[in-house]
Formats: sequence, C-alpha cells, structure tokens
Amino acid sequence: MICTSSVLRRIAVCAVLFLTAAVWAEDWPHFLGPKGTSVSSEKGIKPWPKAGPKVLWHRKTGIAYSPVSISNGKLFLFDRIGDDARLSCLDARTGAFQWKFEYPTDYRDRYGYNGGPRCCPVIDDDRVYLYGVEGVLHCLSVKDGTVLWKVDTATEYGFVQNFFGVGSAPVIEDDLLIVMVGGSPEGSAGKDFAALKGNGTGIVAFDKKSGKVRYKISDELASYSVPALATINGRRWCFAYCRGGLLAFEPKSGKIDFHFPWRSDDYESVNASSPIVVGDQVLISETYGPGAALLKVKPGGYDVVWSDAKRFKKSLQCHWMTPIHHDGYVYGSSGRHDRNAQLRCVELATGKVMWSVPDLNRTSLLMIDGHFVCLGEEGTLRLLKVNPNKFEEVSVAELQDDKTGQPILEYPCWSAPVVSNGLMYIRSEKRLVCVELLPK
Repeated sequence: MICTSSVLRRIAVCAVLFLTAAVWAEDWPHFLGPKGTSVSSEKGIKPWPKAGPKVLWHRKTGIAYSPVSISNGKLFLFDRIGDDARLSCLDARTGAFQWKFEYPTDYRDRYGYNGGPRCCPVIDDDRVYLYGVEGVLHCLSVKDGTVLWKVDTATEYGFVQNFFGVGSAPVIEDDLLIVMVGGSPEGSAGKDFAALKGNGTGIVAFDKKSGKVRYKISDELASYSVPALATINGRRWCFAYCRGGLLAFEPKSGKIDFHFPWRSDDYESVNASSPIVVGDQVLISETYGPGAALLKVKPGGYDVVWSDAKRFKKSLQCHWMTPIHHDGYVYGSSGRHDRNAQLRCVELATGKVMWSVPDLNRTSLLMIDGHFVCLGEEGTLRLLKVNPNKFEEVSVAELQDDKTGQPILEYPCWSAPVVSNGLMYIRSEKRLVCVELLPK
C-alpha cells in the first residue's frame, strides 16, 4: 500500500507542473496578443545579462513591417520576396520550415518605404487570414496553406492605395471577420488621395468560414489602426479608428453608435495607433496634430472626458505604437519623429503626464510579469519596471550574433514584440529573431 504522504507529494508535484505549463502555453494569434492589449499573462521575467536574453535562433526574411503570429507551436511569418507576398509556417521553437503560400503583388510605396506586408497574420482555429499591403484578403488552411477563399478589395470595393497601402489587420468576432476596407466609388483610382470619398465600405464584415459579406458600413476611409473589440455593460462593441476618426458600432449587426472626428488637418497625416478600452472609456491617440482624447461611451453616443485638442502641450501623441494601460495609467511612445519621441506615462483619468523620457527614439512596448519589454526602432532592447512614479530601467541590451559579434537587429524595428511559451520574437525589416525571454 502506498503511503498517503507519498501520494500527496506526487499530486502536488503534478499540480505544480500542470500550472507551470498552463502559464507558459499562451498563444499570440493576432495583433497585440490574446486580448489585443500587448499584455502577456506569462510569468518568470528576470533581469538580463549584459548580452541580453539568450538568442535561440535568427533568420533573414523578406521585406515587411508586420509582426509574426503564434498558435499551437506554429509561427506564421508574412513577408515579401521580389514580386511575391509570402506566408511561411515555421516551428515556433526552432524556426524550422513547414510550408509556405505565395501570391503575386504589384504594390509600390509612394514614400519609399518597403513594399512588404504591414498586417500580421490572424489565426483562428484551423484558419489563418492574410491582408496584403495591396488589399488582397486571403483565408488559408493552417494545416498546409490551402486557399479557402479570397477577396481583392481593390476590385470588389474600390480600395485605393493611400499613403502606405493596407495596414489595418482584421479582427475576429464570433463567426465574423471584421475588416477595415475603406473603399471608394468607381473611377477613383488615380485620383489624389485628398479627393477620395467613401462608398459605404469603411468596414466590411465577412462570414469567416465562407467569405460571404454579412454587412458593409460607413463612408470612412481606411487607416493603419487595428479595430478594438470589447464588452461594455454587457454589450459588445467594436471601435475602429479610421482615417477621419473613431467609428463605434455593434460588431454582430454593424449598427453604428457614433463617429467621433479625430485627425490632423494636414494632408500627409495618418491614424495608426489602435484604440484602448478601459471599462466604458476609450482612448485614442495620434501624432500629427490633435494628440489624444478619452471618451466615455454609451449606446448611441459619448462624452469627452478630456482631449489634447486645445492643449499646447499634448499629453500623448502615439505614432504607430498602441499604448498599454495598467492600474489607471497608460504608457506609450509619444512623438512623430525619432528626434522628438518620448516614452511617457500618463494618468488615464486626466491626461496628466506622470513622467517622460527622451532620447530612446520611437519605441514599442510589451507588458509581462510587472515589466515592460521596450524595443527601440534602432534595435535596442530595454527591460523596465511598470512604475507610474518614475522611469525604472532594469536591463538594457543590444543583441549580437555569437559568431560575427555584429548586431542582429537593424533599423527599422517597427513591429511590436511577440511573446509565446516563454519565447520572444522580434523582427526588423529583413530579419526575425527568437530569444528566450523567460528562462526555464
């Protein structure tokens, strides 16, 4: 007969192992992670050695600005080689190749940026969705990349390339794939972007399985901000920060609650930072003019809690980085250019700047285990304590190749970091790096 204490010890050990595995096994299947907040629930962060977290592998990629996505041990990398857009499926831990899907693209950037994808893959169960920079939307099988359905939004809805092509990744809501399309009337191709008008396809919701259109709403044009989904007082909402402002609607039906105009008057301006939802409030931010605004939302309307519109010193002017909320404060990179960008902590309720640190260049943040991983656009990694009272740096590192001693990450590092199962994935324009963020 086995003694009771021995049995209990074995049960306790199994329970600890199970809970540890549960904490580590978090997928990152779409933009900014499981909750769309760039916050990981995984635990075990430690200060880094001088060389930074251990590099497990890195590989050269095609051109792109899109982050990777992770699901069930598979990593999905969307990039461009020559005149082909390419989705590669890799083993997330080793980087080993599994399969690829390619299609031709003729996108050329008007401002000299690369012609690769801006949107990360969106994974949902056995399907992965791609939204290419030229406007082609694909639904593929996760197993082998088989095309299940596709839509060319330029042909179907009159999408016309704006400044940097398509940059707003789709979102999943139950059986819907909600896509910011921003189409224009027939004959709009070739017109100056400032003269474009919408044609009722600002947002298009597709049946995620069949690709059938379920609804089309709004004359808004597209931005580079990813829609945010949330439950407020028992009701589902979708907030899409479009070209001209924030569109709020009920995601199942497409019924619009309100449109809040918020955009710079400058022609060459874009909205790129995604909305963040805290309770019944929504924060939006841009970097070309008006800055940030906090709205208290209700069915059919909103109240402005505060805004930067009339403030000479703006509270928060996020460019492409989506700020992160924690315990009543938001943290984000404020500033349009590397020379004026500042990492800031702002009190959500008032817009009061708690602290601001210059000279880090434009940065992206990922929150994990009471810390921020801060990625500078030139490739510098910082580990920071989450602290509303002061900027508290724990570690700083420049990742280097063990063989050559050369920096692995090169400018520009504009993709948000990704964490899954203790590993962190960072990409620059032409390279993907996997590091061990949470030592076992």
